[in-house]
Amino acid sequence: MSQFKWEKVDPGPGEAVAPHQRLGWGKTVGLGAQHVVAMFGATFVFPIVMGLNPNLAILMSGIATICFLLIVKGKVPSYLGTSASFVGGATAIYTYSGSGGPGGPADVTGAILVAGVVLGLVGVLIHVLGAAAVNAVLPPVVTGAVVMLIGFNLAPVATGTYMPSDPWIAIITMTLVIMMAVGLRGFFGRIAIFLGLIAGYVISWLADLAFGMTSLPLPGNAEPGPHHRVDWTSVKAFDWVGFPVHTEDGLVGNQNANPDFLNVVGWHAPSFKIAFILLVLPAVIALVAENLGHVKAVGEMTGVDLDPVMGKAVAADGVGTVIASAVGGSPTTTYAENIGVMAATRVYSTAAYYVAAIVAILLGFVPKFGALVNATPPAVLGGITLVLYGMIGLLGAKIWKENGVDFGKPINLVPISAGIILAIGNASLEITDDFVLSGIALGTIVVVAGYHLARLVGRDDDGTMIAVGTPGAHTEGQDPVHRHREG
Repeated sequence: MSQFKWEKVDPGPGEAVAPHQRLGWGKTVGLGAQHVVAMFGATFVFPIVMGLNPNLAILMSGIATICFLLIVKGKVPSYLGTSASFVGGATAIYTYSGSGGPGGPADVTGAILVAGVVLGLVGVLIHVLGAAAVNAVLPPVVTGAVVMLIGFNLAPVATGTYMPSDPWIAIITMTLVIMMAVGLRGFFGRIAIFLGLIAGYVISWLADLAFGMTSLPLPGNAEPGPHHRVDWTSVKAFDWVGFPVHTEDGLVGNQNANPDFLNVVGWHAPSFKIAFILLVLPAVIALVAENLGHVKAVGEMTGVDLDPVMGKAVAADGVGTVIASAVGGSPTTTYAENIGVMAATRVYSTAAYYVAAIVAILLGFVPKFGALVNATPPAVLGGITLVLYGMIGLLGAKIWKENGVDFGKPINLVPISAGIILAIGNASLEITDDFVLSGIALGTIVVVAGYHLARLVGRDDDGTMIAVGTPGAHTEGQDPVHRHREG
């Protein structure tokens, strides 16, 4: 059956709609719009954080999603939004202290493109050899550690770059995101980040009305002078319909704090440098984990064994990332937010994803829309990233927990702990005069190589080099407080 011929169904209450089925086109368009809203917040926020054009990012996310659906032949419903896993690598490129100094947007997208190629090749490997081959090289203990160090390495960006522009607004926004994420149910709980962005925007506007202008520092400018928290001056200058500009040549550093950001960063050809590529490559490990988890989750929800197309899904994400970054767009990944929409609606129709992709492409041609999002007060981004970066880090712990990783074994405990601290502490190691390994890249190498070295020379026993209490000491009835109460 053609990918573009869906069986129209009218399901009863609680009945699922399979990927090859669809509701009436009116309802399908509505569901497609929900998918756009679900992925919208992160797909716009992360490009801005990475210093890439948000309009181009959402446009290319739509194109990448269509490519993904074509490659997997409509068997895996998914939307490819902007990946958060590359934020750390982009930050490392913008602040690189090795020979040649820091890079710019073209260097970021060049490194991301290479990572996309590697991800595509890993997908082919999984398709040929099966997921077990990848798991042997990247077991859960390693994958979880890499995801964790990527997230926690970003802490200074949230607390040192965005939050200082208005700490109270950042904390209020963070609190609202937390409350909405855990307090709202169903679809609205899934878009808590987007709702938090809107709420932070409104609170910042009210703060301007109540307290007037602020003189707190904006990112990239230590002394900006008095300024409004919400400034739409630049938004008015953008057209309703248009295409992102060409990126100015020779840009160095993250331009997202530049008031003229959307007029200097747009589409461009990527630039390739080995040092920058190595800073970004660790994100591939996180993307493999994300994609494998996505396919498993969709398989469980739909009741279909999707293992045979798992490799294709990973490769398709790699293709999407290559296509997007080739013109200056942001990297892509399968979105958990959209899994949430499917779980809430029980509609797995790929027709809704094609609609979402088309809507995203159309939004990419609305410069004023991108300018509006880009005008988000930095403190609001600070509040959102406090949650997002922490969530990325703790997803690593989630991988450990779900796979029963035992840190009572030195083989797991020792190399993983060393790699994480190297990354979070942003340690650097000069390899040559022209090449420095630091932060995420250095931490990832230590995690992967250290773990396999430990397996080679160590014993897979239950011993530990650090005493953290006897087994059962921290369970109910065993700790001193409970024993005292029982006595």
